[in-house]
Amino acid sequence: MDPSDELRANIEQYGVGRIGRHIFLCADQTEPKCAPVERTLAAWEHLKRRLTELGLTSGDRVVYRTKANCLRLCADGPIAVVYPEGIWYHSCDPPVLDRIIEEHLLGGTPVADYTVAANPLDPASRLSSVRVNRTLP
Repeated sequence: MDPSDELRANIEQYGVGRIGRHIFLCADQTEPKCAPVERTLAAWEHLKRRLTELGLTSGDRVVYRTKANCLRLCADGPIAVVYPEGIWYHSCDPPVLDRIIEEHLLGGTPVADYTVAANPLDPASRLSSVRVNRTLP
């Protein structure tokens, strides 16, 4: 089955295929444990605004963002993880997010002061049987 025109438009709009890094942020949890929901939502809104202001949500250099209900570490939040490096961060309030954006997302250097774990994606472990529809833009 071919993808719909709407899906193709969304792929183009959000830069899928041009994503360099992907940041997940624990925010708006059903049961807040790592930080109060107001704090995580403020971090999420800040992240969205800064990525847009810096032109990182479209064009040739896309940073994708995803609001995760819970990243399961449940302490010292908001928690974030950046892929493909798989760098996990704690205490991701706006000032820390600014450092992550500048130093890691733009500069390529993880922010050691807030790193709690590293679990990079391994290209050798990717599934070779995944079918990709080559007709997408």
